[in-house]
Amino acid sequence: MRAAFKRFAGVLLLGVGTTLAGGWWLLHGSLPQLEGQVRLPGLSAAVSLSRDANGTVTIDAANESDALRALGYVHAQERYFEMDLMRRSAAGELAALVGPKALEVDKQHRLHRLRARVQQQLPAIAGDKRAQLDAYVAGVNAGLAALRVRPWPYLLLRETPQPWRAEDTPLAAFAMYFDLQGGEDKSELALWRMQPHVPPALYALLAHDGSRWDAPLEGAARGDAVLPGPDAVNLRSLADDHQGRASPEAKGSPGSNNFAVAGTLTRDGRAILADDMHLTLRAPNIWFRARLRYPDPRAPGGRVDVQGVTLPGLPLVVAGSNGHLAWGFTNSYIDTMDWKLEQPCGAPAAQGCAAVTRHRERLDVAHGKPVDFPVDETAWGPIAERQPDGRVLSLRWSAQLPGAINLGLSKFAAAGTLGDALNIAQTIGMPTQNLLLGDAHGNIVWRLLGPVPQRAASCTLAASVEDPRKEDCPPWSQSARDNPLLRSPTHDRLWTANARVLDGAALAKVGDGGYTLGARQAQIRDDLQARNRFNERDLLDIQLDDRAVLLTPWQHLLQDRAAAGRTPAMQALARAASRWDGRAAVDSVSYRIVRAWRLAVHKRIADGLTAPARVALGKDFIMPDLPQLEGIVWPLVTQRPDNLLPRRFASWGALFEDAATDVRNDLQAHGPLPQRTWGERNTAAICHPLAAAIPFAKPWLCMPAEPLAGDGNMPRVTGPSFGASERMVVSPGHEADGYFHMPGGQSGHPLSPFWGAGHAAWVQGKPTPFLPGPVRHTLILAPPAR
Repeated sequence: MRAAFKRFAGVLLLGVGTTLAGGWWLLHGSLPQLEGQVRLPGLSAAVSLSRDANGTVTIDAANESDALRALGYVHAQERYFEMDLMRRSAAGELAALVGPKALEVDKQHRLHRLRARVQQQLPAIAGDKRAQLDAYVAGVNAGLAALRVRPWPYLLLRETPQPWRAEDTPLAAFAMYFDLQGGEDKSELALWRMQPHVPPALYALLAHDGSRWDAPLEGAARGDAVLPGPDAVNLRSLADDHQGRASPEAKGSPGSNNFAVAGTLTRDGRAILADDMHLTLRAPNIWFRARLRYPDPRAPGGRVDVQGVTLPGLPLVVAGSNGHLAWGFTNSYIDTMDWKLEQPCGAPAAQGCAAVTRHRERLDVAHGKPVDFPVDETAWGPIAERQPDGRVLSLRWSAQLPGAINLGLSKFAAAGTLGDALNIAQTIGMPTQNLLLGDAHGNIVWRLLGPVPQRAASCTLAASVEDPRKEDCPPWSQSARDNPLLRSPTHDRLWTANARVLDGAALAKVGDGGYTLGARQAQIRDDLQARNRFNERDLLDIQLDDRAVLLTPWQHLLQDRAAAGRTPAMQALARAASRWDGRAAVDSVSYRIVRAWRLAVHKRIADGLTAPARVALGKDFIMPDLPQLEGIVWPLVTQRPDNLLPRRFASWGALFEDAATDVRNDLQAHGPLPQRTWGERNTAAICHPLAAAIPFAKPWLCMPAEPLAGDGNMPRVTGPSFGASERMVVSPGHEADGYFHMPGGQSGHPLSPFWGAGHAAWVQGKPTPFLPGPVRHTLILAPPAR
C-alpha cells in the first residue's frame, strides 16, 4: 500500500510539474523577440528596432511607412490584447471576447454604431495617410503572427485573437471618446428632469457654474454662489424623504494638466511644456513610449525625429516633441452632446414628427448565444430613452458625426513651426482637447484641438434638452477650423486643468460640458505666477505639487466648529488633525481626516438640495454631477442660513457632527484615528484588466500596492487606480534636458523585463530622462529575401 501511494504521489507530482512547465512554456511563447533579425513583408529597407532598459522603443527606418509598419509590429507584440480591448470597447463588442458580463457596456456603446460609421467614413478618416495606415495594419498582423504562442490573455479566455483591420485603428481612437466624454450625458438629463420639481432659485443654485477657485485664461472667476433668501427657497418647508441618500463620492474625472512658459521666462529663451494626462491606470499603461526617426522631405532638414507616447492601435505619436515643436493635451470639457425630446412618426406621419430608422445590431457573446439589439435613430441621433407619453429622447454626440476622428495628428511629427502645426490643427479629428504647443524659438500657444459643434443661433446651450415645442434647433454639424486660441507674447504662461478656460462669446460657442472645479487649475496658475524664471525641473515640481490648498480652509473650519460646542465626533477629528501639514503626503493623518469630513459635508448638503426633486421623481431620480459644488457648499457652511439647511438636521452644527460621526466611525474601524494616514487610504491598485479573474495571480498582475502622494484637487493627481498616465516636461530642441514618468510599464506581459519598468520613478516622482536611455536590445526588421 505504501509503495503504491508513493508511486501515485510521484505520478501526481510529475503531472503537476509537467502542467506547470507547460504553462510556463506557453507564457514564454508569447514574449516578443528582442534581438536578432526577422523578415517583415512590405518593408522597402531594413528597420532597426531598439529598446532601452524601460522598453522604450526607437525605430530607425528609411521612410514613414516603414517606420509605422515597424511600430505596428511592436505594438502587436507588446500590447495586442489591450489594442483588442480598445477597438471592441468602442464598437460594443467586448462580450464576444470576455462573455456576458460585458453586455451592458456593449449595449451602451453599440447604441452609437461606431463600427458602421467608421466603415462608411474610412476614406475620409484615412485621408492622404491611407498608405501609412495600411502599412501599420500589416505590421500589426505580422507582429501578432510572429509570436510563437498567442498573447497569454487569450489562453486564459480560451479565445483566438482576430486580425487587425484598417477600421480598427479609428475604433481604438474612438475608445478615447468614451473615456473622455462618456457618451451618455446623464448629468444634463438629470438636471432637466429635476428642474420642474424645484424652485427656480434652487435650480439656479445647483446650476451655478463656477467658484472662487476659477482660473481661466480669459475672463474672471465666477466666484462662489450668492445664496437665495428664504423668500426664494426654504428647504425647511420643501419635501424631504429624510433618508439621507447622499450621492457617492465623486470618481476621478478623466482629464489632465498641461502648462507652458515662453522663452521670455527662461535663461536661454527656450519654451518649456509640461503635460500629464490623467486616466484610469492599469498594467500595462495605456501609453507606449516610442521614438521614430526617418527621412522625410516635408520635415525641417529633411528628417523626422519624434518621441513621446503612442497609443497602441494608432500609427502616430500622440504627445511629445520633434525637436522643433512640443505638444500635449488636457481634456477640454466643452459641450459635445445634446439631448432632443422628439415625437417619433407613426403611420400616417404626424406633422413635425421625427422619422425613425431601425438598425438591427447583433451582440456576440463568448461561449454563449448572440443577443439581438435594435437601435432606433432619428436625424438627431440614436434614441436612448422613451418617455411615458410616447416621445423619445435622442442624443447627438460629436463622436457620431463626420470629422470626429482622422489621422491628422500624425502630421505633427514633421511640423517645423507653430504656423505649420496650427494649419494642421484646422483639420484634426479627435476628442476635443486643450492643445498646448511650444516651439524651438520660445513661443507658446493654447488652442482647442478637434471638432466643435456648430450649433444654429436658435439652439440654446442653456437648455439641458432641446424641445421642438419651445425652440427650433436643427441637427448641428461640427468643425475643427478657427477654434479659439491664445498665444505668446500676449500670454507668457499658459495653463489648463480641465476647468473653464474661456469666457464671453467664445465660451458661449463651445459651452460647458462639465468643467471641473478650478482648484487644480488655480494652483498651477499660482505656481507659475510665483516666479519669473523657469527650467524643466521647476515645471516637474509643479506637476508634483501635492499641497492641499483647497483643504486648508476646511481644516480651519473643522478646528473652529469643533471648539464651538459639544461635538464629540468633531472634537475627535479635530484633535487627530490638529497638526496640519497641508499636503496630501502618504504619512499625513490630518489630510485624510479633513478630506473625508469635507466630502461627508458635501454629501449631506447635496442630498438636502436635491431632496425635493428626489421625492417628486422617486425611482426616476438621478443625482446629477455637480462639479462646482464647492462654490455652493462653502458659502453655505460659512454663512449657515437656516433656509438652506437640509430638513433632516436640526442645525448646521448637527450636520457637521453627523458628517464627523460617520468619518470617525469609518476610520476607527481600521484602528486609532492618529494612525489613519493618507497613504493607507491612497494605496496603488494598478492591475492588469484580467487580474480580477485570476485572484491568485494578482501579485504578478498588479503593480506594488504602494502608498501614493497626491489627490484630485491638486496638480499631483493620484488615486489608487487613477492619475497621471504620463508626466512629460520638454523643451523642443532641448529634449535631452526633459523629464518623463509613466506608471504601469511598457509591456503587457508579466514575464517581460519591461513589465512595470519605470513605475517606481513615477511613484516616487524621481526625475528620469525624456529621451530613451542606452540601447539594451536591438531587433532588425528586414525586407523579405529576394
